[in-house]
Amino acid sequence: MVEGQLRTNKVNDQRILSAFESLPRERFVPEAAQGFAYIDEDLALTSQRYMLEPLVLARLIQEALVEPSDIALDVACGSGYACAVLANLAATVIGIESDASLVQKGSRLLRDLDITNAVVLEGDLTAGAPQHGPYDFILVEGAVELVSQALIDQLADGGRLATVMVGEDGVGRGTLFRRDGEVVSQRSLFDASVRPLAGFARPPSFVF
Repeated sequence: MVEGQLRTNKVNDQRILSAFESLPRERFVPEAAQGFAYIDEDLALTSQRYMLEPLVLARLIQEALVEPSDIALDVACGSGYACAVLANLAATVIGIESDASLVQKGSRLLRDLDITNAVVLEGDLTAGAPQHGPYDFILVEGAVELVSQALIDQLADGGRLATVMVGEDGVGRGTLFRRDGEVVSQRSLFDASVRPLAGFARPPSFVF
């Protein structure tokens, strides 16, 4: 995975590569899917939650320039794989997941892997975890049409939020938001096709 998918596709941050190399990705997927854990596509954890394709995850994290002192929030963290990756890069990681069974699995895996600077909490994905913020980095795992204002408000000054935004043309693009004071900027990074994340759709518009 690291040699064939990441190094050859613009992922060159050695800290990120080492984080991916150090983790048993197969432990974070259902038993029936363990043989496919390292393929270059999203993997179903439940009918509603998917683990991001390794390359998309790695590139989003790399573009956000995660620092060792950062506090990070992982939204829709599933079974905690991206939390575990980020735990190798940041000071503290808070994972938010709405599926109670995945919260239990993620918490168990982090404990079993002796990852002590990351936790998985159950909660509303669009609401984030303001009680633990503000955050230097927020990762939203899945394709979204809109990022909730609640998550934007949880960014620290200089904080970054990375996700895959789906435009009105239906194309998904890795996107990086950055907060500087009261100004929030946004830029597209690369095309990406990942599974949609429920709860982050645009409100319907009226047509007259």
